[in-house]
Amino acid sequence: MCGIVGYLGFRKAYPIVINGLQRLEYRGYDSAGVVLTNKKGMQLYKTKGKVAELKKLAENKDIDGNLALGHTRWATHGIPNNENSHPHVSSSGNLVIVHNGIIENYNTLKKELLTRGYTFKSETDTEVLINLIEEVKTTNNCKLGKAVQLALTNVVGAYAIAVFDVTKPDEIIVARLGSPIAIGIGENSQEFFVASDASPFIEYTKDAVYLDDEELAIIKLGRDIKIHKIQDDSEVEPTIQELKLNLEQIEKGGYNHFMLKEIYEQPNAIIDTYRGRLLANNGIIKMGSVDNNIAKFLNANKIIIVACGTSWHAGLVAEYLFEDLARIPVEVEYASEFRYRNPVINKGDVVIAISQSGETADTLAAIKLAKSKGAFVFGICNVVGSSIARETDTGAYTHAGPEIGVASTKAFTTQITVLTLMALKLGNLKGEISNSRFHAFLQEMTLIPSKIEETLKISSEIERIAAIYKDASNCLYLGRGYNFPVALEGALKLKEISYIHAEGYPAAEMKHGPIALIDESMPVVIIATNKGHYDKVVSNIQEIKSRNGKIIAVVTKGDTTVREIADHVIEIPETEEAFTPLLATIPLQLLSYYIAVMRGCDVDQPRNLAKSVTVE
Repeated sequence: MCGIVGYLGFRKAYPIVINGLQRLEYRGYDSAGVVLTNKKGMQLYKTKGKVAELKKLAENKDIDGNLALGHTRWATHGIPNNENSHPHVSSSGNLVIVHNGIIENYNTLKKELLTRGYTFKSETDTEVLINLIEEVKTTNNCKLGKAVQLALTNVVGAYAIAVFDVTKPDEIIVARLGSPIAIGIGENSQEFFVASDASPFIEYTKDAVYLDDEELAIIKLGRDIKIHKIQDDSEVEPTIQELKLNLEQIEKGGYNHFMLKEIYEQPNAIIDTYRGRLLANNGIIKMGSVDNNIAKFLNANKIIIVACGTSWHAGLVAEYLFEDLARIPVEVEYASEFRYRNPVINKGDVVIAISQSGETADTLAAIKLAKSKGAFVFGICNVVGSSIARETDTGAYTHAGPEIGVASTKAFTTQITVLTLMALKLGNLKGEISNSRFHAFLQEMTLIPSKIEETLKISSEIERIAAIYKDASNCLYLGRGYNFPVALEGALKLKEISYIHAEGYPAAEMKHGPIALIDESMPVVIIATNKGHYDKVVSNIQEIKSRNGKIIAVVTKGDTTVREIADHVIEIPETEEAFTPLLATIPLQLLSYYIAVMRGCDVDQPRNLAKSVTVE
């Protein structure tokens, strides 16, 4: 959600910032803008629409300068238009800001500033914030850094901001609460980069500082970065991290879309996820964060999983895994609901928080609630140094690599991989899985990447099916047991990138309502692998067929029974029932992708969606 890019240094700032904004397009946005300073003063360009429109607007304009801030906005306060786009300028014209997040008490602040003679050009909370900073600076006759700090103590909400004074173009103030921000540091502090994540500056520096909540950084040319706590002004020693990201990872690499690239990256992503953890030949699962806290897991009253979206679906798979393999009771909660009711959490509970970005606002709030109740909190995320990685007691990275497409693919399968390793380890330690069965599971787990590769080879068959149903208005997804969450995930993928209404249900629930929707124009995707409740799923398929429904069945390779009934079958390799979600989700991702492409949808940047929901 929203993207910030800034540069201060000896290079031309505009191309760095524009290129950075393009790399952040995956976050979702509806307008874009850039501000520069040079000898002629401030140059501000902003527009509704994509970064491409911003580039057209700035074409043949003055884009000189070594200081610039850029922004891609996802509308919260105020509709998407030129005036509401960032950057925003204070009433005097001296102070400039870009902002991710929401200022909840902006209206109260705005009324007070109006009485003091401030005027506003936009409907945004961000313009209120920059004028508040100016008011504080003027009233207290203080430096910009101090003014930002004091202003933020009066703010309620979430923010990542970058601010500069046009009259002092050698300094940027950066602050953060609840929304991520990274600062790249050039050699000898001769240049600095500011961005929502590190992707905009990875070719310039490998050294980055990630601000924690309620921290403010002063970056000034030729000086070391200074970080202070916003509430008490105490100084914080910067922790410089070496970036592991590389340019190749965030480029399409010959694929038409990031989503397709990431679908095909899943075999290697899963290998990277279990590398060093899954030692199949030795019969060992080695996870330091679990091993060091094994008593908390083995003695847990229950496991509570909190997540949103696709990560919530991974949590549902984990419910089957932990209860089936380890016999530990599990509750799976939408983080957005969990935080607003009065959940029963005890000190003997383990809370697992799942998030691709590690910045999901509702999941972070759920973590803080769980910790306040004395629960042990374990985080699963993909982004090193993210907020969830810092807020949880311990956890595990998925090591999926950057996921640029808004629709999560490899995040889902790598999250399931981590959760499967955990469930297998705990099940074996508790004696619920015999050693021989445990060894068989581990050997099969090593084969999953090659079995995904085998499934990807039938993409042309899935593309042909997509062509038949690309104009459907509705679609039903059905699964049972381990594959019920896969049905939910398949439906989510279709609706978020193709805009076709789709719903996922447990197959047995079809008769409790959804069956009324089935007719000759309703495609029904049903996961009918030969494990679990196969005979019952076959009966569900027959019920659909008798009502003229169009059936797309995901089956185990060699299946003949379902093939005789279904209109289309998609085969996946044989595997353990607990591992079927890792395989069955692949054809559903491809089906959604091809349908969306055929409908002319923006696959990587679906309308109204953001990659990471960092505000409520």
